[in-house]
Amino acid sequence: MVIIKIKKIKEMSDKELDEKLRELRLELSKEQASSEIGGTVKSPGRMKELRKTIARILTVKAKRR
Repeated sequence: MVIIKIKKIKEMSDKELDEKLRELRLELSKEQASSEIGGTVKSPGRMKELRKTIARILTVKAKRR
């Protein structure tokens, strides 16, 4: 499951956020590559949720500075 609630994100340390951000970006790039090749996407909303979660993490990191 990709969706991470903002409350959970705020509880994570900076190191955990960086690791999770790296994982999500890798997963998003894999999904984008498979859709560009013409493969079928398992769940069409997954890419949207990945992008939203990445944005949530980046927002929390920016507020902490």
